[in-house]
Amino acid sequence: MTVKATSQAACQDYLLHLADNALILGQRNAQWCGHGPVLEEDLALANNSLDLIGQARLLYQQVAALRKDGKTTEDLLAYFRDVPDFKNYTLLELPHSTALAPTASGNRDYAVTIARNFLYSALMLGVWEGLKNSTDKQLAAIAAKSFKETSYHLRHAHDWVLRLGDGTPESHARMQAAMDHLMPYTQEFWAPSAMEAVAFKMGMGVDTRGLQDGWNEMVDDALAQATLTRPKAGGHVPTGKHGVHSEHLGFVLAEMQCLARAHPQAAW
Repeated sequence: MTVKATSQAACQDYLLHLADNALILGQRNAQWCGHGPVLEEDLALANNSLDLIGQARLLYQQVAALRKDGKTTEDLLAYFRDVPDFKNYTLLELPHSTALAPTASGNRDYAVTIARNFLYSALMLGVWEGLKNSTDKQLAAIAAKSFKETSYHLRHAHDWVLRLGDGTPESHARMQAAMDHLMPYTQEFWAPSAMEAVAFKMGMGVDTRGLQDGWNEMVDDALAQATLTRPKAGGHVPTGKHGVHSEHLGFVLAEMQCLARAHPQAAW
């Protein structure tokens, strides 16, 4: 493979990374539909999911356009790839619970969902801001749209972090447990990867390591207002963006892909 072909493949992988992040978190948040703690939140997370899945669609369409093989479509990329093909952060595939058993999807803890949305949206606000200046004009346009949506996602999650953290003893304990559980997974945000390095070098992508100080400041400020203690982000560094996932992604994909795979020739 030539250097040019390698660079093109890395840039497509970078787009898939962004798309997979949005798709998997959108699928996870959609699991609250009909199960929200109050009606307003049921609708809020449904809208959040639609935004994320919309972002994923645009990015998958961009990958399909770059491949120019006449076969790749957004549906193929979403529904007919397997676990090792996905490049999303491990954080986004975890159940809505501090329990990590595969059956934990039935034990939804809203604090876990909110904490994850806050930690991820705080990152993506900076990512989308940077990508508005991408040399890939289509990606820059997607970033401009996604930045507005992510601003709302962050505001919604931030407000709930404060409300739960500085609420009742029960809500405080749940939000603290959620942060304790999820914070170690955020190490993957700053771990380098070849696709990100190539995309950044070409002016297409963003080096997330340059966003870490701003992210830390935003997280620390929110946790202080919420009377929460920031846990250490030590231990194992997850490798979802390298295609090595937890056991939970398989369950997410099985739920999401079953209809398309059962009727692969269906037309809607």
